[in-house]
Amino acid sequence: MNIPVVALVGRPNVGKSSIFNRLIGDDQAIVSEEAGTTRDRHFAMAEWNGRAFWLVDTGGLVEDSNLPMDVAIRRQVREAIAEADLLCLVVDAQIGLHPSDARVMEILRESRKPWLVLANKVDDPRDTNYYEFYRLGAGEPIPVSATNGKGSGDLLDALVAAIPDAPVAEAPDVLRVAVVGRPNVGKSSFVNRLLGEERLVVSSVAGTTRDSIDTPFTYHERQLIFVDTAGLRRQSKIDDGVEFYSSLRTRRAIDRADICLLMIDAVEGLHNQDLKIAHMAWEAGRALIIIVNKWDLKEKSDKTAAHFQKECVEKAPFLGFVPFLFTSAVTGQRVTKVLDVILQVEAERALRIPTSQVNQALEELLARRQPPQAAGREVRLKYATQVETAPPTIAVFGNHPELVQEHYIRYLHNGFRERWPFLGNPLRIILRRKSA
Repeated sequence: MNIPVVALVGRPNVGKSSIFNRLIGDDQAIVSEEAGTTRDRHFAMAEWNGRAFWLVDTGGLVEDSNLPMDVAIRRQVREAIAEADLLCLVVDAQIGLHPSDARVMEILRESRKPWLVLANKVDDPRDTNYYEFYRLGAGEPIPVSATNGKGSGDLLDALVAAIPDAPVAEAPDVLRVAVVGRPNVGKSSFVNRLLGEERLVVSSVAGTTRDSIDTPFTYHERQLIFVDTAGLRRQSKIDDGVEFYSSLRTRRAIDRADICLLMIDAVEGLHNQDLKIAHMAWEAGRALIIIVNKWDLKEKSDKTAAHFQKECVEKAPFLGFVPFLFTSAVTGQRVTKVLDVILQVEAERALRIPTSQVNQALEELLARRQPPQAAGREVRLKYATQVETAPPTIAVFGNHPELVQEHYIRYLHNGFRERWPFLGNPLRIILRRKSA
């Protein structure tokens, strides 16, 4: 899924952050509850009228200043403009048209991207002072008040209507593989080694790859697209410039991927940020493969790989369902093996189990352990069926699904996994009420 990006830009003190907070903070109808997407430092996932988008706040743009902070902000805003699908120029209706507004407008025109004018601080809907912004030549200014929320709904309607249609997706038989991980773990070197040529810039400086780079590749007549992304750092380490937008691109790459290759530094081991990226991909329903890179630099014995994997699974039990590959982009050790594992994980992702077999597995699990009973109510599970692939999803029907406890759902999950591992893929178990 390619989620569009909407960026708020403008000169300082026009209320960009206030509009951002109003749209993603006060109106719960547009805030996604997906873990890891709400209220990040300067961007958030939003939804309105069934259309999801990233909303991005930026610093105030001062074009004529050479102060280091203003230069950094200009760089940030230009990154935002390059990344965005729709731009919103925020202006101050109380002050009126300012020369800096026109200069920012010229930058937006040069981008050749669609943009809207948001006239903020129109606290009284009867106020017509914002009409002077027609002089910017960008069509009808949209009045809004970040202070009292007036005009927020109309703003969102106009914003969603102006978002360009998503580009035509690749053919459905194309498999998208995102290479993700912290900066400087060797993602670009790994992809270059895998593809057999220097397609991506490699540097020892962390963060060299700032954009997501799509690279097509064919293996055993299977068409793949590898996406080499910028590293995703802890949010507190991301400044207001290029690194911030790199993290957004990584999240978007995960959203667009079928399979994520999470690359870990063998010497440094599994970091909390690695776990965050793994959880992000897993919760998004993406298949996951762990690539432990720089294995040639790791001091090891014949049990080092097993011990490394065991430590990772202890930190995050779901990694027990994920394949691990121990590689070296420098020497080429086991790099090409990842292609076979990708195809194996994809086959598991598309696996559909006949309902008769799913029911048989459920009966065996129930015979081994019945669901705990609630006071005064008998909890019975009747049958199960696989309702989705990619990721595989099994629905279990019963008389009181809301009373089935979480630990029993885990028991069912692990029981189904014993029969069908669904290697590298999240398996979702949903409880549904059986109609009488």
